[in-house]
Amino acid sequence: MTTSPLAVHGGEPVRTKPWPAWPQSTPATLSMLGEVLESGRWAISAPYAGARSFERRFSDAFCLFNACRFCVPTSSGTTSLMVALEACGVGAGDEVIIPGLTWVANASAVAAVNAKPVLADIHPETLCMDPESVRARIGPRTKAITVVHLYSAVADLDALASIARQHGLVLIEDCAQVHGARYRDRTVGTFGAMGTFSMQATKVLTSGEGGAVITNDADLARRAEHLRADGRCYGRDTPAVGTMELVETADVMGHNYSLSEFQSAVLLAQLQMLPQQNEIRARNAALLDRLLTNCGLTPQLTSPGTTSRTYYQYAALLPPDMVAQADLGTIAAALRAELGLSIAGGYSPLNTNRLYDPHTRRRFTELAGQDLSIQGHSLPVTEDIIGRLLTFHHAGLLGDETDMNDIAEAVIKVADNLAALAKTELRV
Repeated sequence: MTTSPLAVHGGEPVRTKPWPAWPQSTPATLSMLGEVLESGRWAISAPYAGARSFERRFSDAFCLFNACRFCVPTSSGTTSLMVALEACGVGAGDEVIIPGLTWVANASAVAAVNAKPVLADIHPETLCMDPESVRARIGPRTKAITVVHLYSAVADLDALASIARQHGLVLIEDCAQVHGARYRDRTVGTFGAMGTFSMQATKVLTSGEGGAVITNDADLARRAEHLRADGRCYGRDTPAVGTMELVETADVMGHNYSLSEFQSAVLLAQLQMLPQQNEIRARNAALLDRLLTNCGLTPQLTSPGTTSRTYYQYAALLPPDMVAQADLGTIAAALRAELGLSIAGGYSPLNTNRLYDPHTRRRFTELAGQDLSIQGHSLPVTEDIIGRLLTFHHAGLLGDETDMNDIAEAVIKVADNLAALAKTELRV
């Protein structure tokens, strides 16, 4: 048993050396940003300057990375969800089934297109939406299912795609946390009608803020282009220098959800590093799985069809006896003090998440024509595990074997000092 006092009680922490930095850049990042600065074209809405835009260069590279035909960059992961939903025909009066455990944007994006989010429960091992719960939520107004591949797992795409086909529903994949994962040896994001991505600062592919929609359907891609660029899309021919590259077709009214050339350049450079970084994270996560299992924790699993797993947040469940002695927030804070790494609980379940409250905005209460509230939805599995769920920032997986041992040592140290910890008031 560890007898040394915890760092939160004035003891020496397990680790004092820094973790790998995130986000990361390379000389290529600086070079590409400089190219944008000197190009005279800082956005796709600026006149054509004689060279292929960084947005289109990133789109091409991201299509190759995901083995898909079309990529439409957007300003954020949230807007990528909104664009995908509307491109697929989701709108007022429709219902969209989403997981009860996910970031709030999955619910707010549905509300933003005047549809109603309906919550499905999660599978206790993968933490992704449970297909049987999805099946039970289908009703006469159900239009689509948004499956979220959460933290470091891929959802059961075999079952969810089958349910969508059986009921004539649109399947959209939220891949914000699984850039590069594969299922049945096929890139995640290509199983649904559209796949959406976030490139927010914490993501494994980031430009600070940003997003993208991918698809193999030319019509959906064209609608997505219009939706994110005020009803404009790329023309078929190369424009003359000094003229606009975006054509005002007005086929579909849109909004300005476009990515800047600076963000596109950063993403293009980041994408070059991603495969190697994914390999490092996966190797270290496999070791951490073994170490934390020996400590009594239960690492998040992925669906059986997963052939290549990626890691955004490393997730694991604490044993019930640990949280019976000290609450999750206190344990997470103690681990942070020992390691100097971002460690927290999971997302707040959407049925109790205070960030989702459409009644605070008039557009949702008077224009949608339906009650968009999701309070009171039953999520027994989510509610059972949320008080035991810990997540570790993926920067912790970019180190080596000694770093994984540090994490395990900190878990053991905190577990051995639960009695003292229980008397401490700490928060996630």
